[in-house]
Amino acid sequence: MTPPVQSESARLLDTLAGTRVRGTAGLVAEWDVDALATGAVAAFADAVVALLAAAGLEASATVDAPLVGGWFRRALHPDGWEPPSPWDPIAGDYAGSDGWIRLHTNAPRHRAAALRVLGVSADRDEVAAEVATRRVDELEAAVVEAGGAAAAMRSREAWLAHPQGAASRREPLVDRLHTVPARTVWHPEPRRPLAGIRVLDLTRVIAGPVATRALAALGATVLRVDPPDWDEPGVVPDMTLGKLPTRIDARTPEGRERLVDLLAGADVLVHGYRRGALDPIGLGDAERQDIRPGLVEVALTAYGWRGPWTGRRGFDSLVQMSAGIAERGMRRSGAARPVPLPVQALDHATGWLMAAAAVAGLRDRLRGGSGSHAVLSLARTAAELQPAEPGPAVAAASPRGSALSTPWGAGRLLPFPLTVDGVDLRFASGPAALGSAPAAWPA
Repeated sequence: MTPPVQSESARLLDTLAGTRVRGTAGLVAEWDVDALATGAVAAFADAVVALLAAAGLEASATVDAPLVGGWFRRALHPDGWEPPSPWDPIAGDYAGSDGWIRLHTNAPRHRAAALRVLGVSADRDEVAAEVATRRVDELEAAVVEAGGAAAAMRSREAWLAHPQGAASRREPLVDRLHTVPARTVWHPEPRRPLAGIRVLDLTRVIAGPVATRALAALGATVLRVDPPDWDEPGVVPDMTLGKLPTRIDARTPEGRERLVDLLAGADVLVHGYRRGALDPIGLGDAERQDIRPGLVEVALTAYGWRGPWTGRRGFDSLVQMSAGIAERGMRRSGAARPVPLPVQALDHATGWLMAAAAVAGLRDRLRGGSGSHAVLSLARTAAELQPAEPGPAVAAASPRGSALSTPWGAGRLLPFPLTVDGVDLRFASGPAALGSAPAAWPA
């Protein structure tokens, strides 16, 4: 068992609990993915211990690194069935005339934007042939301008010299500020610390759902809200564990009113909207605090909250291309194409940090009564990655897990990747299909 190490996230969250990490996660890459993954989960464990301490309860925590590796890959393993691929057939890396570019086309509107810019049909060979004639920086800019999502491959040095790379690196890993006092009093239960806490989850793949899944394991009631036409069948079984998924069309007056009602009853709001994105429906920063004084809010963006790309759409795989992660993997391994991390580690690590920020916000509300607003970004998490030390790969075996029934068939769920003294870390329900729950807080 390794001794406790204080990560930057622990210091920023003022937890200083010193969670121990046991074993290795087995996430082998040219980057030290193990350290990023176990450090993020340890930050969450630290925050839970600090919350209990604020309630006068002593506890310690241990992170099981092999299980962390398992959860960063897939926590729920299907038995006799398989969810569809999370990737659209057009999504992926393409060679341009002067480098590589990744197109992220999972969302229909992003797919349409990329094809419109390229002027081709939805045929991968046609896409590849057209991309080969384009300069990747120009194509990246054109796809983004058209409302799509793309990233040219850059080296780490080029990213640090880029205005957005420099801006995101200057941001805190977890940036938090306190807001208005809460009007309600809440005290955590020792075994289920977040029992009675309501979490309004406005996130989609993958970091935000990872965060709210961790909160559900602590006993929180998590109501996930998706728009009427959204689906992500490749990851829904893993990302809806312990949650109540519902649908609301916030573009309609009725949907907006329903969302306001849900927010008024929430303790925690987790979302992935860019700054100002909720203003058009009357849910700007000030309005959210008026609706729910003392709200603990955690927000995520891809490239950072300052700099020229503040509002740019992005995903884990795109940030890996932009921030030099895929380029180093390609160069160091001698591969002929970009080499990303073995898992979507930026998403998963940021998700655990978001969960830590939410728990820290609840701790602060317990101590002083005020709400808080935390912001994180995938690009800032990427800056925490350090080159891996050369050495033999160490495999990390995970247990088979416990049987779990799902709407899609039987499965096995890995044990939770951390333990906290006296805390029952489990999910009150299994995964659920999107839109399967009513748009209301349960009685």
